[in-house]
Amino acid sequence: MRMKPTALVTGAGRGIGRAIVLDLAREGYDIAGVDILYEPKNDKSGLFEVKACAEESGSVFLPVRGDIADLEGHGRILEEVLGRFGKIDLLVNNAGVAPAVRADILETAVESFDRVFGVNARGTFFFTQKIARQMIAQVQENPEARPAIIFITSISASVSSPSRAEYCISKAALSQAAALFADRLAEHGINVYEIRPGIIKTDMTAPVKEKYDSLIAEGLVPQKRWGYPEDVGKAVAALAKGFFPYSTGLILEVSGGMNIRRL
Repeated sequence: MRMKPTALVTGAGRGIGRAIVLDLAREGYDIAGVDILYEPKNDKSGLFEVKACAEESGSVFLPVRGDIADLEGHGRILEEVLGRFGKIDLLVNNAGVAPAVRADILETAVESFDRVFGVNARGTFFFTQKIARQMIAQVQENPEARPAIIFITSISASVSSPSRAEYCISKAALSQAAALFADRLAEHGINVYEIRPGIIKTDMTAPVKEKYDSLIAEGLVPQKRWGYPEDVGKAVAALAKGFFPYSTGLILEVSGGMNIRRL
């Protein structure tokens, strides 16, 4: 009997992470979802609501409590996932935070910079390092294995937004991390991809909804609408299907055409 592929998704409790989990569940993955919020009695939102929805598609979903910024906790997360599934075929680095308060770059606080960078760049880098070592061991044990890693970054990796400098810098760093891991892991047959979402309607963008409503109406986004978490989920599922075997290091922008240079 063929074992189902297993995905590990960080920041899986809501928004983009939730959409990624549900699309992967529909593609036949069993999934471990990591989130800092872990509320077993909450069936309306969070990891356990996601668990119920994923299992409707026939998947096994393992909720895992974890803060990606906590490097000491990475080993426990890996142990929990391997204890349940025995392997990791796909890592989706989705966990991320925005500044608690948007501030001009000349007023960026050290505390805010460290918090955002700690999750988005530092924590994700070292978490990927740990999972990559596990994936290499899996390939050495089974040369037919083809694990993959997907980084969810942002158009902010290359687009200036001086009111949230720490976020842009963290996403630019994460984009470079994706390229570095793609380069290093290619010899092991482990493909690494980067997805750059544009303006996505989530809790993170809710405080600036009116601003983006106006900008979208004025033509900032060629496709003239907000992006939705499901748009990113579909992109992850497309990469997870393995249809891009000769494209490690690929950057896939999901932004409604904001990548188009226009006059």
